[in-house]
Amino acid sequence: MLTVLILAGCYPAQVQYPYTVAVTKKRVTLKDNLLALLPAEQQKEKAAQEEARWLADTAYKAAAGISRLNGSWFPGWAGNALINARLQDRGLCWHYQHDMYRELRRRPLDYFRLGCCVRDATHASEHNCLYIAARDAAWPNAWVLDAWMWNGRLKVNDARKLNPRRWTDSPSVCRTQSICYPEGHTWPMEHWSVLRSVDGDYEGYWMEETRRSSQYRRMYENILKGREEHPGSLTNY
Repeated sequence: MLTVLILAGCYPAQVQYPYTVAVTKKRVTLKDNLLALLPAEQQKEKAAQEEARWLADTAYKAAAGISRLNGSWFPGWAGNALINARLQDRGLCWHYQHDMYRELRRRPLDYFRLGCCVRDATHASEHNCLYIAARDAAWPNAWVLDAWMWNGRLKVNDARKLNPRRWTDSPSVCRTQSICYPEGHTWPMEHWSVLRSVDGDYEGYWMEETRRSSQYRRMYENILKGREEHPGSLTNY
């Protein structure tokens, strides 16, 4: 079974993946779970239902699109090993976290809010994810979105059932990313807020050391290609 799961994740999620019968059901389940975070009176509002549906649909579609753009052929830690060996340059868990944040910030939210969380912060097993909570709710009353573990095949966890000694809120990441991606932003999905600079460190895309890096050139080429293939569109999934 383990071998089957590994092999199943050894390629990016394909374009049709979010629209399969199984994943379409998962999208509905996530929408319902998000609505359940809201007060009973809000759950019945059409605007709240539409917002929850958009978040759920976009999460599954974006996760798959991000994995294809990363070009990672291995899930989770296997992909990390390739990145650390400089055989691949995108696909770490926090890459997925930042990119999912970018995609879900494309519209202002009235009923929900995005958050960032981390497991085992500062340890070798550190793992970063995005979460969705009701607008005025605090962690861990949320659903965690993990696009990294299964290489773009979104994994969803109830934050209330995670180990509180290992998982914590990470608001500082959101504060930084919100500067790059304010609500309703128009950056294309090919844009990366943090890249590996010429000296090997990770820096903001606006830094001179970053703008001279191969990863910055790849980002720029991706943006041009995305504009050619999908003129007028900010998304590519």
